[in-house]
Amino acid sequence: PNENGDKFISFMGCAVQNYFALFLGGTECFLLASMAYDRYVAICKPLHYSVLMGENVCTNLAVASRLSGFFMSFGHTTMVFTMPFCNSNVIDHYFCDIPPLLKLACGNTFRIDFVVVVIFATFPFFLILMSYSGIIAAISKISTSEGQKKTFSTCSSHLIVVILFFGSACIKYMKPNSTVSPNADKYLSLFHTIICLALNPVIYSLRNKEVKGAFMRLWESTLLD
Repeated sequence: PNENGDKFISFMGCAVQNYFALFLGGTECFLLASMAYDRYVAICKPLHYSVLMGENVCTNLAVASRLSGFFMSFGHTTMVFTMPFCNSNVIDHYFCDIPPLLKLACGNTFRIDFVVVVIFATFPFFLILMSYSGIIAAISKISTSEGQKKTFSTCSSHLIVVILFFGSACIKYMKPNSTVSPNADKYLSLFHTIICLALNPVIYSLRNKEVKGAFMRLWESTLLD
């Protein structure tokens, strides 16, 4: 860091940082799509669940999610860092994220934006929508409202994570560049890359009765104090 607190990163270091950010984010997108399919099979085809979601199938889905993230992020990083950068060498961000990097590029960035929006976000989100369409159709056939509520509650944790992750990603990557200040953009990135993912263990563990009971006791003790 210099006397102003600015930090420096090499061109290759920035490329590696951008690659891993995309790799982890892309893998998360496809893992969420795989989890949506798991919920679809559990609710819509419960008698075939052990066959359709056996150990080999789960392993293949996990490996495919990581391979998809690996190849897509590699291709995207290659496209970004083979573009000419001529506006500046200063990234007004806390890491080498896509939007601040594209602001420094001289060429047409449309195809890069297309890859991010369509492959990393739209395609896995479409798979999730397909799974939940089938889930909602199956739940609507349940005669009692209590049964519907109980069945849909098995998807609540996953649905909250999907909304937080894809919602923050849409705001971060699909907004017009002129609508948000640089500082607000940093906060959006912070929420999407750190806070949103850090909340995942908390959200998934809330279905555990012991964890839920601990949260309730903590909440009651806080109110009494």
